[in-house]
Amino acid sequence: MVTSDVPRSTQTSPASASLARLGYPGAANTLPTSALAFPDGGAFRVEIPSVEGPDALAAVLDEAARRSVPIHRVSQGSGVMMQTDAEITDMVQRCAEADIELCLFLGPRASWDYGAGRYTAAGNLGTRARGGEQLEQSLEDALRAVELGVRCLLVGDEGVLWALHRLRATGELPADLTFKVSALIGPANPASFALFENLGADSVNVPGDLSLAQLSALRSAGRSAIDFYLESPDNLGGFIRHYDGPELVRLVAPVYLKFGLRNAPDIYPSGGHLRGAVLESGRERVRRAELGLALLERRGLLDQMSPLGSRAIGGLRRFEPAPESADGTQTGETR
Repeated sequence: MVTSDVPRSTQTSPASASLARLGYPGAANTLPTSALAFPDGGAFRVEIPSVEGPDALAAVLDEAARRSVPIHRVSQGSGVMMQTDAEITDMVQRCAEADIELCLFLGPRASWDYGAGRYTAAGNLGTRARGGEQLEQSLEDALRAVELGVRCLLVGDEGVLWALHRLRATGELPADLTFKVSALIGPANPASFALFENLGADSVNVPGDLSLAQLSALRSAGRSAIDFYLESPDNLGGFIRHYDGPELVRLVAPVYLKFGLRNAPDIYPSGGHLRGAVLESGRERVRRAELGLALLERRGLLDQMSPLGSRAIGGLRRFEPAPESADGTQTGETR
């Protein structure tokens, strides 16, 4: 992470002068501008989520080329366990050729398990790993994905994140492997945002219903990249916040602007039975990105986008695992 030397003043809408002539006040956002940027100097990157396999990736890349939409990262939600080795290898190769980061979701999750808590409003664990079995299975997913060339993993459990970070810190996982926190456990306050960074998160999906002031408070608490749905799928609220894009670039940089899709079917876990919906919704997410980027262009902000191919996040704050004794057991507190 670096400190930005690009001025990011509050962006004036083309309609501001018209409102002033009518005697009406416009937006007056006085929240502090983020001083942070990606290591390449960019304030924002573009992510297309829910790219569920090689065919969906091919459709997204085709649509992006047709519409001249830049993409830095694609992510997948069905999980490593729901793809064959050949499918993952295909996605890795396609993304390498396109110079796009690939991020795959890890393993079993409580929302797919047989526990009755998934059906209760108060007890739903969401994407968290239940028991030692699912913790181990999530790590197995991570090891398999890394062996196949994946270098970004989407994590839905704090304990899984901490275990993966410890393995990365000891060299058992590659140093250039990055961890992205799922929107399904996204932090909603500054302390929890800082906690995720210290547990090993490189980028953090935050809830799509937070106000600009609340998002600014999260940014003040940590340096991890913020992942934000400018358009959220229905099961995350269905928010369409394209017009907040310019202020998000100013307030919470470095930020991944994500273009989900409202009014679309839930496609997790994906498969051939949903192929049509997966491909067409992928193409439409690219069109939504075109709409969001056109707005940023009208505000003169496209020069604040990271160069294509960028994936580095930069130096972040981390908890340090306690030292281990000769028999491999921890000997003290984390510090």
